[in-house]
Amino acid sequence: MPKKKCCVSKPRCKRCPIQMLKDGTLPDGYTVKKRKLVKIPKGKSAKGAKSGKKLAAA
Repeated sequence: MPKKKCCVSKPRCKRCPIQMLKDGTLPDGYTVKKRKLVKIPKGKSAKGAKSGKKLAAA
């Protein structure tokens, strides 16, 4: 599990949420905003949320 907040040290530790996001090892349902770990609401996806609405409307 990643840390809840990035400590901004260089080099980044292995549990840093920014480093885990970059490496692709961040758990599903989580993202990083303003150096903090944030849980994504279940109804939304991290990428392509707007593109799905356009396809459904067309």
